[in-house]
Amino acid sequence: MLYFVTGTDTDSGKTLISAALLAKATGHKCGFKPIASGCDVTEDGLRNSDALMLMAQSNMGLAYQEINPISFEPAIAPHIAASQVNTALSAQGVFDSMLNPAMVNADFALIEGAGGWRLPLGNGEYLSDTVKLLQTTLQQETSTYGNSVQLTHAVTKNTTLEVILVVGMKLGCLNHALLTQEALLADGVSIAGWVANQVDADMAFIDDNLQSLQQMMQAPLLGYVPHLANPSAENAARYLQLPQ
Repeated sequence: MLYFVTGTDTDSGKTLISAALLAKATGHKCGFKPIASGCDVTEDGLRNSDALMLMAQSNMGLAYQEINPISFEPAIAPHIAASQVNTALSAQGVFDSMLNPAMVNADFALIEGAGGWRLPLGNGEYLSDTVKLLQTTLQQETSTYGNSVQLTHAVTKNTTLEVILVVGMKLGCLNHALLTQEALLADGVSIAGWVANQVDADMAFIDDNLQSLQQMMQAPLLGYVPHLANPSAENAARYLQLPQ
């Protein structure tokens, strides 16, 4: 299965949960970060810590540029960062840049979004539009990826796309979670499950909030990750289950 990981907010913990899910998965696995802001300048080019974390949990030998094809140095909204370097982002452009045969041939693959579900790309387009393009493409009997590399359903494992929602557990998360769920369902995407990730170590009444979310969310809970002193992929993976 191929999953798109989105969050209720920028700091909901998408990368930690994505890396943890990859750590828990077996077989051929890979994670992608199509757009990343807040990158470090290195002698090899721009590098993003989130993308590197996903890369460390992948085992299909992909190059960094395949994991993270679009990167910007400043830690600001990607469409603003793009405008500062005279680059335009579009749903189709992101779609074209991120497609990779490993994405559909892996035993487990995920794509980590940037920000929340409605991340702006500019000109009235959003990253959610790219996800819907991918969903439509996977539903076609024969799809063309990138440089005319054709992959048919007969030779691919992942021909459907579902979303995993990471809920950053803090004050206001109930509203953020329900609004994101509403947007996902309105866009016609399937929610494979959601993860409660405690980003606020001192959040009051955490159990009551979890109980409320379980009653209101329309997808299975894949796990509750408490605030971790050492937030590594391996530590977080202990609290998660993979989508069924």
